[in-house]
Amino acid sequence: MRIKSLELKNFRNYDRESFVFNSGTNVLYGDNAQGKTNVLEALYLGCTTKSHKGSKDQDIIMRGMTDAHLRYVADRDGHETTVEFHLKKQGKKGIAIDRIPIKKSEELLGICHVVFFSPEDLGIIRDGPDSRRRFLNMELSQLNKIYLQYLTQYKKNLKQRNALLRQIQDNPSLKDTIEIWNKGLVDNGIPLIRMREKFIHEINEIMEKKHEHLTGGREKVMMKYAPDVSADSFEEKLIINQDRDIIQKTTTTGPHRDDIIFLNGDEDIRKYGSQGQKRTTALSLKLAEIDIVESKIGDKPVLLLDDVLSELDRKRQNFLLEQIQGIQTIITCTGLEELVENGVGIDKSFLIENGRCKEQIPSDT
Repeated sequence: MRIKSLELKNFRNYDRESFVFNSGTNVLYGDNAQGKTNVLEALYLGCTTKSHKGSKDQDIIMRGMTDAHLRYVADRDGHETTVEFHLKKQGKKGIAIDRIPIKKSEELLGICHVVFFSPEDLGIIRDGPDSRRRFLNMELSQLNKIYLQYLTQYKKNLKQRNALLRQIQDNPSLKDTIEIWNKGLVDNGIPLIRMREKFIHEINEIMEKKHEHLTGGREKVMMKYAPDVSADSFEEKLIINQDRDIIQKTTTTGPHRDDIIFLNGDEDIRKYGSQGQKRTTALSLKLAEIDIVESKIGDKPVLLLDDVLSELDRKRQNFLLEQIQGIQTIITCTGLEELVENGVGIDKSFLIENGRCKEQIPSDT
């Protein structure tokens, strides 16, 4: 699996630009705030329909413009697919696959799988539950269209139920209608809980081995699912907590409140781990993500590394570089020297200055 080319128009600070990528290691380099990360964001958006930053489509469009476009060509086993996005200030984005518009964004998923790794991924370990649920949702949505369908419907039902809860105190007769939204949450929430549980069990087995190797066996890290409620008890607890929900005007039970715990032995790494332990855990998790994607789709994903090497010490850098052999990789950094010093074989480099690609060397192979 590889991304062959990318074209941007009015995307972030790019008015019009195109890139042709090598099947090996591609490096986007230049000073900070020139637009290197914006290229990775475009690729991630094009493959997942979402910005890795959680940005809204309107925020991605170049200032002063009403719309933006991106087009990329993906290749899998010699079969090329062209994907086009039309982002609008007003209205929903338009997506086309081989010039045929699609009605549902999940039709795009599976064409090209990407794994994004940036210093911000420390937030998965360090920050609140939102960042960990987002990791779960983004990864499972790429791997399983059915998961995305359940997630989309669950969010719609949750929004409707919360809106109803805000109205019930002023109009108590509306309480009789809450059962409709309870059923919607249960029907879609139970499969989410079960799929999350299975995924975390699978990725944890891989992550444990990566982390043990990376630390020379000194640390044994475990990724543990911490559901707000079990699948078997979700319906019962939703009803039990209904009066509390009406008072608080929000749904207090369900998978939208799930979390993941990262343990080193019995210690919660988020609370008690050092900065180095958090970095190592995030690295182990991302490397496990690459392996589990490959095991699910039978192909290697495209790896997007945003200024990651500068955040890792030499040992972690070397471990990462060993693990990504044979994977198309697109890396951002400020200068090529740091990569050369680390023994990174650069197949193609792109000098980025103020939203322009000043040169692409060498030609694609």
